[in-house]
Parts: sequence; structure tokens; C-alpha cells
Amino acid sequence: MSTPAQPYPTHVAGLETREVKEQLRKAIRAERAKLSDAARTRAGLGFAHVVGDLAQVRSARCVSAYVARPSEPQTLPLLERLAARGTRILLPVLGTGLQRDWAWYTSPEELQVHAPGRPAEPPGPTVGAEALRQVDAIIAPALAVDTTGARLGQGGGWYDRVLEHAPDGVCVIAMVYPDEVYDAAVRPLPREEHDHRVDIVATPTGWRWVREPQPAP
Repeated sequence: MSTPAQPYPTHVAGLETREVKEQLRKAIRAERAKLSDAARTRAGLGFAHVVGDLAQVRSARCVSAYVARPSEPQTLPLLERLAARGTRILLPVLGTGLQRDWAWYTSPEELQVHAPGRPAEPPGPTVGAEALRQVDAIIAPALAVDTTGARLGQGGGWYDRVLEHAPDGVCVIAMVYPDEVYDAAVRPLPREEHDHRVDIVATPTGWRWVREPQPAP
């Protein structure tokens, strides 16, 4: 929940929403950079249990997820846990002509970095965006989420475009550190019309519905 130490941009008159977002991204990335490797590892194990135990994920035959960059909350422990129970995992990859595509997760040993600045990717073959129709849950990266489900992404807008093609009613789960959950009544995240909200925000120690009131788990 919002705390005095949370980065939050000053809304200067005349500053466009995308500029406010970029201020906040820079501040949150700086905070993430302060985490030790040990803290990142502990958090990654926590995410694996919290997200892996969500009813929406446990019941899923297929999920869309991602391989984290070093600066992001670790996802490999979660991917390994899901794969061990037989869940099929769809991951983003770099396709032809620098286009984003998708491929199936196989094993951590086969993940490779194919381009500078990109996360590790499965070997392929790529399967196209139509494979998203198979997913029962989407695990999305985020820099922050507020209590209305507003999500601050990395700035490329790719996941917002992905969510436009997701199956109706699919649950979208964002993974962030505890201090990256913002109280929308006090510090709402900057949001543009094309930004898609998420349904659940997960941290290494717990989770909550954020999009709209839901029955207790």
C-alpha cells in the first residue's frame, strides 16, 4: 500500500501523462536497482508460491507468462513450478523483423538471450499471437499497480496490445514488489485511455483483487 517513501511524480501543469509515467518509471527502476541479489532470490521464491497457488493459475491448463530481465521480479522459479505440474507456458519472444511473437516454454536450460537488452527466450518455433486464445491466465510484468488495477508497464505498450487479443474474461495477474502497490485514493497511477487494467496484483508475500470486488478466495 502507499507509503511516504514510495516514488510518486509531481504533476506539473502542462506535463503530459506519458511524461509523468516516465518520471515514475525512472524512480521505481532506481529503487529496484538497490535490491541485493539475495533479496531478489527470496522474492522470486515468494512469487513462485503466491502466484503458483492462485486458484486462477492452479486450475489453468495454459498460462501466458514472461522471463524476467535482471531488474524485474524473478520468474524462473514460478515457470519451473508451473511446468512441473504440467501447465503449458506461453512466453514472449523476438520474432522476424524485430516483431514480438510467442513460443512455448520448454526448460530453463534451453532459454537463451538472442538480442541485447532482451530477456532470455525459448528456442521456438514461434507460434503467433493466435496461441493466446489458449491461455486461461496471463501473468504480466509491471513496475507498479494501484488499487483500481491500473498498471504501469515498461513503456513499450506491448502488453496493452496483447491484452486486447486475450480471451474474454481471462484473469490478468501483475507481479510487483510490496512497495509498488499504490493506494489509488492517495496516489493513483497515471493512466491513458489505451492502458488495460489488471485483475490481481501479486507480491512475494500475498495477493489481492484490484480490478473490482470479487468473492473471497
